[in-house]
Amino acid sequence: MNDTLQTAACALFGIRYPIVQTGMGYVAGARLAAATSEAGGLGIIASATLNYDELETAIHKVKERTNNPFAVNLRADAEDATKRIELLIREQVKVASFALAPKEALIKQCKDAGVVVMPSIGARRHAEKVAAWGADAVICQGGEGGGHTGSVPTTLLLPQIIDAVDIPVIAAGGFFSGAGLVAALAYGAAGIAMGTRFLLTQESTVPNDVKAFYLDKTVNDTVVTTKVDGAPHRVLLTPMVEGLVSGSSVTALPRALKNAIGFKKISGLSWQAMIREGLSMKQSGELSWAAVLMQANTPMLLKAAMVDGNLKGGVMASGQVVGVIDDVPTVEEVIERIMSEARASLTHLGVSP
Repeated sequence: MNDTLQTAACALFGIRYPIVQTGMGYVAGARLAAATSEAGGLGIIASATLNYDELETAIHKVKERTNNPFAVNLRADAEDATKRIELLIREQVKVASFALAPKEALIKQCKDAGVVVMPSIGARRHAEKVAAWGADAVICQGGEGGGHTGSVPTTLLLPQIIDAVDIPVIAAGGFFSGAGLVAALAYGAAGIAMGTRFLLTQESTVPNDVKAFYLDKTVNDTVVTTKVDGAPHRVLLTPMVEGLVSGSSVTALPRALKNAIGFKKISGLSWQAMIREGLSMKQSGELSWAAVLMQANTPMLLKAAMVDGNLKGGVMASGQVVGVIDDVPTVEEVIERIMSEARASLTHLGVSP
């Protein structure tokens, strides 16, 4: 491996290539995570939509398919976050990633056991906070990224984060190619993270007709809205989403309550646990009670599309990069293509790859 593309992230995670597959609910399961890690990147199991037993099973499936390091994405505000970290420690999972900034105690629990901690952040102050608490790396997601996202584009957010912390920064939001990887490294990042690009691979369990739906979209076919779950969320613009955006709280809240009941059945959480998690989100994210109730919309509406293949009744998280992706290769092909393109870009720039 050449020195230019062997970054601090590669050394930290124990991986061959500086490429991370993000933790997408109902998408980043054992098959996708294992394929990514086996191909030399860092695969991540998304656990927010899994109960504890399902997470344990997913970890075992990944370990059966690859001996390479992988990660598990955790909800820092989950009632059983400590128990899940204990599972990661017991199963010797290399990396714990967090969709929300974890509290200092959770970071310490991981680090005391040798688990690498990598939160996702969308603002400089969040990066500074988790770095001060001992995080080993951060995923910096710009506004182009899919799912929950901020308003600052990657090209403006990334240099702020790199200047603010002295730990490896993984750039996310708008990446799909080797040229993008080289650009991220030029900014000072230690690698890139991709969601939509990995969603559109053969190992992704998303139904084929849903993948075809994604492939038909342009860079202008996504929208950022708070009408899904109360927080800014980049999703594909569909009739369902148009209805959410144009709808009122009179219709939104009953739908959210219905989804909360459905999510309770899937997750196995008690009403008491869901209320406690809602209170935690309200306190940490300054959400209204209406927004807290709407949090159940995300897993249920994502499941409708990503698992059930419901193109009309589901919501599909997507980065703007969807408009420049036109194929569904294997994960290995994606990673090898990106690395080949990166070497070619370095050669073009006169840098020894």
